[in-house]
Amino acid sequence: MNRTDLRKIDFNLLIVFETLMHEHNLTRTGEKLFIGQSAISASLNRLRHFFDDPLFVSMGRKMEPTSRAVEIHLSLTPALDSIASALSKINAFDPKTSESVFRIGLSDDVEYSLLPSLIRQLRIEAPHVSFVIRRTDHSLLTDQLSTGEVSLGICHSRDLPANAKRKFLRTIRPTVLSSDVNNRSIDLDEYCERPHVSVSLRGEVIDSVDRALLALGRQRQVVLAVPQYSALKTLIEDTQLVAVVPDYVAKTMIRQGGLRMDALPLNIPALDLSMSWSATSDTDPGERWLRALISSHLCEKGATIEHLIPAKEAA
Repeated sequence: MNRTDLRKIDFNLLIVFETLMHEHNLTRTGEKLFIGQSAISASLNRLRHFFDDPLFVSMGRKMEPTSRAVEIHLSLTPALDSIASALSKINAFDPKTSESVFRIGLSDDVEYSLLPSLIRQLRIEAPHVSFVIRRTDHSLLTDQLSTGEVSLGICHSRDLPANAKRKFLRTIRPTVLSSDVNNRSIDLDEYCERPHVSVSLRGEVIDSVDRALLALGRQRQVVLAVPQYSALKTLIEDTQLVAVVPDYVAKTMIRQGGLRMDALPLNIPALDLSMSWSATSDTDPGERWLRALISSHLCEKGATIEHLIPAKEAA
């Protein structure tokens, strides 16, 4: 096929095809692209005619790709990445007038404590831009970046795609959150005696705190595990419950009154809060603007100079 033959294909169809390859479902593809299911079905019929292949076969609730679809996808993905990169270098980005939509992955701690002030700043600089927030963590971010569900993610990350880039934002310092009815610091004995609340997206009740306690011959009792931080203040207030949370979460909660924060009475490894993104969006002017604003707003003092860590080294 020469370049003149490119007139035969609607490039929107290729985006539908690529999204179907990731979602394996017509409804989810439509939701992701903000297109009705009937329009997705019509696009699939046009793709089938163009490539002279069924492309996807319905198996229960999933649309499984044919071997021809897999072959097309392997060739199509780098081509679309190159086109997107080339266009992004040409098109200027003005945050004051742009109506772009950015999809950002945030871990729950970041969404709860850091997102509100970040959004206020974003609204000042880009009043017409929209932001779609997705929940992410170290187990979800790789797939979300690979499929394009998010263009960047902010969380504690581990393994990332080989072409991903990552920037350190701040250290996640663990603190103890408790009711302020007892106006005193919590030592290790009291910490182990008090009932605990664990915040875990996947319902884990054993983590690095328990492993550190075990090394000291101690243990704690987790009586409740919740998937997010939003209810934590109400759960702990006026009770004996305690929770280990990042320092920035604790500061947000204690500003509302009724709670206090103390240093964790044992040593556990500190984690890094990082911003990660795919190399395909690295040069996009809008994405570069967004990353710069996030960096200036969320970086702790002393970490404002950008330094990129190859994914394999930072994992």
